[in-house]
Amino acid sequence: MGALDYIFYFCTVPTTKRKLKSMQTVEIKVKMDCDGCERKVRNAVATMRGVKSVNINRKESKVSVNGYVDANKVLKRVKETGKKRAEFWPYVPQHVVTYPHASGVYDKRAPPNCVRTSQTFPTSSQDTQDQLLNFFNEDNVNSCSIM
Repeated sequence: MGALDYIFYFCTVPTTKRKLKSMQTVEIKVKMDCDGCERKVRNAVATMRGVKSVNINRKESKVSVNGYVDANKVLKRVKETGKKRAEFWPYVPQHVVTYPHASGVYDKRAPPNCVRTSQTFPTSSQDTQDQLLNFFNEDNVNSCSIM
Protein backbone atom coordinates (compact mmCIF):
# COMPACT_ATOMS: atom_id res chain seq x y z
CA MET A 1 0.00 0.00 0.00
CA GLY A 2 1.56 3.25 -1.12
CA ALA A 3 1.78 6.48 0.82
CA LEU A 4 -0.80 8.19 -1.37
CA ASP A 5 -3.27 5.36 -0.86
CA TYR A 6 -2.74 5.57 2.89
CA ILE A 7 -3.33 9.32 2.93
CA PHE A 8 -6.39 9.00 0.69
CA TYR A 9 -8.04 6.35 2.86
CA PHE A 10 -7.01 8.11 6.07
CA CYS A 11 -8.56 11.42 4.97
CA THR A 12 -11.67 9.95 3.36
CA VAL A 13 -14.80 10.04 5.47
CA PRO A 14 -16.88 6.93 4.81
CA THR A 15 -20.47 7.65 3.90
CA THR A 16 -23.49 5.44 4.36
CA LYS A 17 -23.72 4.89 0.60
CA ARG A 18 -20.23 3.55 0.02
CA LYS A 19 -18.16 1.46 2.40
CA LEU A 20 -14.43 1.16 1.99
CA LYS A 21 -13.47 -2.36 1.04
CA SER A 22 -10.51 -4.06 2.66
CA MET A 23 -7.47 -5.18 0.72
CA GLN A 24 -7.91 -8.82 -0.25
CA THR A 25 -6.78 -11.47 -2.68
CA VAL A 26 -9.47 -13.16 -4.76
CA GLU A 27 -8.54 -16.44 -6.43
CA ILE A 28 -10.70 -17.79 -9.25
CA LYS A 29 -10.50 -21.00 -11.26
CA VAL A 30 -11.06 -20.29 -14.96
CA LYS A 31 -10.33 -22.58 -17.90
CA MET A 32 -8.14 -20.66 -20.37
CA ASP A 33 -6.92 -22.37 -23.53
CA CYS A 34 -5.08 -19.65 -25.44
CA ASP A 35 -3.48 -16.22 -25.16
CA GLY A 36 -6.73 -14.60 -26.32
CA CYS A 37 -8.67 -16.09 -23.40
CA GLU A 38 -6.00 -14.98 -20.97
CA ARG A 39 -5.91 -11.45 -22.40
CA LYS A 40 -9.71 -11.18 -22.31
CA VAL A 41 -9.88 -12.20 -18.64
CA ARG A 42 -6.94 -9.95 -17.69
CA ASN A 43 -8.43 -6.89 -19.39
CA ALA A 44 -11.87 -7.48 -17.88
CA VAL A 45 -10.54 -7.74 -14.34
CA ALA A 46 -7.77 -5.13 -14.57
CA THR A 47 -10.24 -2.39 -15.55
CA MET A 48 -12.27 -2.85 -12.36
CA ARG A 49 -12.11 -0.11 -9.78
CA GLY A 50 -9.82 -0.92 -6.84
CA VAL A 51 -7.75 -3.64 -8.55
CA LYS A 52 -4.02 -3.31 -7.78
CA SER A 53 -2.63 -6.38 -9.56
CA VAL A 54 -3.76 -9.36 -11.61
CA ASN A 55 -1.75 -12.60 -11.78
CA ILE A 56 -2.76 -15.36 -14.19
CA ASN A 57 -1.39 -18.89 -14.17
CA ARG A 58 -2.80 -20.55 -17.27
CA LYS A 59 -1.28 -23.94 -16.46
CA GLU A 60 -3.25 -24.16 -13.18
CA SER A 61 -6.25 -22.23 -14.63
CA LYS A 62 -5.91 -19.73 -11.79
CA VAL A 63 -6.53 -15.98 -11.68
CA SER A 64 -5.39 -14.04 -8.60
CA VAL A 65 -6.67 -10.49 -8.12
CA ASN A 66 -5.25 -8.20 -5.41
CA GLY A 67 -6.98 -5.00 -4.42
CA TYR A 68 -9.91 -3.30 -2.77
CA VAL A 69 -12.57 -5.34 -4.56
CA ASP A 70 -15.64 -7.43 -3.84
CA ALA A 71 -15.04 -11.13 -4.57
CA ASN A 72 -18.50 -11.67 -6.05
CA LYS A 73 -18.09 -8.73 -8.45
CA VAL A 74 -14.76 -10.11 -9.67
CA LEU A 75 -16.34 -13.51 -10.30
CA LYS A 76 -19.26 -11.88 -12.10
CA ARG A 77 -16.88 -9.86 -14.31
CA VAL A 78 -14.94 -13.00 -15.25
CA LYS A 79 -18.18 -14.83 -16.12
CA GLU A 80 -19.21 -11.92 -18.35
CA THR A 81 -16.19 -12.62 -20.58
CA GLY A 82 -17.86 -15.85 -21.68
CA LYS A 83 -16.27 -18.13 -19.10
CA LYS A 84 -19.46 -19.57 -17.62
CA ARG A 85 -17.70 -22.26 -15.59
CA ALA A 86 -15.61 -19.80 -13.55
CA GLU A 87 -15.66 -20.47 -9.81
CA PHE A 88 -13.80 -19.44 -6.68
CA TRP A 89 -10.52 -21.32 -6.19
CA PRO A 90 -11.64 -24.63 -4.61
CA TYR A 91 -8.21 -25.99 -3.60
CA VAL A 92 -6.07 -25.65 -0.48
CA PRO A 93 -2.63 -27.09 0.32
CA GLN A 94 -2.77 -30.72 1.40
CA HIS A 95 -0.98 -30.15 4.72
CA VAL A 96 -3.74 -27.74 5.86
CA VAL A 97 -6.55 -30.30 5.58
CA THR A 98 -7.10 -32.65 8.52
CA TYR A 99 -8.20 -35.65 6.43
CA PRO A 100 -6.83 -35.18 2.88
CA HIS A 101 -7.75 -38.70 1.76
CA ALA A 102 -11.41 -38.64 2.83
CA SER A 103 -13.98 -39.24 0.11
CA GLY A 104 -14.87 -36.17 -1.90
CA VAL A 105 -11.65 -34.31 -1.08
CA TYR A 106 -9.17 -35.77 -3.55
CA ASP A 107 -9.41 -34.36 -7.06
CA LYS A 108 -7.31 -35.54 -10.02
CA ARG A 109 -7.41 -32.09 -11.63
CA ALA A 110 -6.04 -30.35 -8.53
CA PRO A 111 -2.57 -28.80 -8.67
CA PRO A 112 0.23 -30.82 -7.04
CA ASN A 113 -0.06 -31.17 -3.24
CA CYS A 114 -3.53 -29.60 -3.18
CA VAL A 115 -6.99 -30.95 -2.33
CA ARG A 116 -10.53 -29.57 -2.47
CA THR A 117 -11.74 -27.38 0.39
CA SER A 118 -15.06 -29.21 0.77
CA GLN A 119 -14.38 -32.16 2.99
CA THR A 120 -16.30 -34.66 5.01
CA PHE A 121 -15.32 -34.91 8.63
CA PRO A 122 -15.39 -38.29 10.36
CA THR A 123 -17.25 -38.73 13.60
CA SER A 124 -15.73 -37.17 16.68
CA SER A 125 -13.11 -39.07 18.63
CA GLN A 126 -15.50 -39.45 21.59
CA ASP A 127 -17.98 -41.38 19.42
CA THR A 128 -15.20 -43.58 18.07
CA GLN A 129 -13.92 -44.25 21.56
CA ASP A 130 -17.42 -45.23 22.76
CA GLN A 131 -17.78 -47.63 19.85
CA LEU A 132 -14.48 -49.32 20.70
CA LEU A 133 -15.41 -49.66 24.35
CA ASN A 134 -18.79 -51.17 23.43
CA PHE A 135 -17.11 -53.60 21.06
CA PHE A 136 -15.37 -55.32 23.97
CA ASN A 137 -18.30 -55.00 26.35
CA GLU A 138 -19.74 -58.18 27.92
CA ASP A 139 -23.27 -56.99 27.25
CA ASN A 140 -22.61 -56.93 23.52
CA VAL A 141 -23.73 -60.21 21.94
CA ASN A 142 -21.31 -59.83 19.03
CA SER A 143 -18.36 -58.88 21.21
CA CYS A 144 -14.91 -60.35 20.98
CA SER A 145 -14.84 -63.91 22.31
CA ILE A 146 -11.21 -63.75 23.42
CA MET A 147 -12.02 -61.69 26.49
